[in-house]
Amino acid sequence: MLKTERIEVMNFHNAVRGARNPMNSWARSDSYYDENGDFILGDNDLSLAVRLRKAGSDHRKFLRQIFVTVDITAPLYWWKEYDTYKVGTVANSTSTMHKITSAPFDISQFSCDKMDEETLVQMNSVIAYLEKLRLKYLENNDKQIWYDIIQFLPSSYNQMRTCTMNYENLISMYNSRKAHKLDEWHRFCDFIKALPYAAELIICEE
Repeated sequence: MLKTERIEVMNFHNAVRGARNPMNSWARSDSYYDENGDFILGDNDLSLAVRLRKAGSDHRKFLRQIFVTVDITAPLYWWKEYDTYKVGTVANSTSTMHKITSAPFDISQFSCDKMDEETLVQMNSVIAYLEKLRLKYLENNDKQIWYDIIQFLPSSYNQMRTCTMNYENLISMYNSRKAHKLDEWHRFCDFIKALPYAAELIICEE
């Protein structure tokens, strides 16, 4: 399971203006904001952006200035792989350490969508035991019980993080993960493909 919410794309206007700095070609810029406040790339600017995108990372520096922020809810086993992308990305997560005992454990907090019936039975037993530990911890605040919860917590536990990245990061993520075994990465790639001008500036298929 992977869910993306509260998506914002920022700084398109400044990034595209900056892409024209090397040739002092600002007079050719034809982008604008429409009546909804969305930034629309004009034909001239889009053509330049695509040429720079295809010319390689040294030439497409403007993509590092187009920022995306998004709330992602995903299981810990997916976050472990996402955390390989450290350069140019930032994330603030909900705290497992501080808030793990603040709400009852429930199967909706875990990614179980690929489990068969037999495994789901075992998973429900795990969740029931975690809830038993949580209630014991709330009674006496015993740190040993807290450790039991933290170390017993399955990697299918879902965590939400507010993430910020740029279009250059997303090129790397998409190319590296588009054929990944995990469905969560395919859903993340679907999120990428839905961003403004992703087809031209991120995916960039011939």
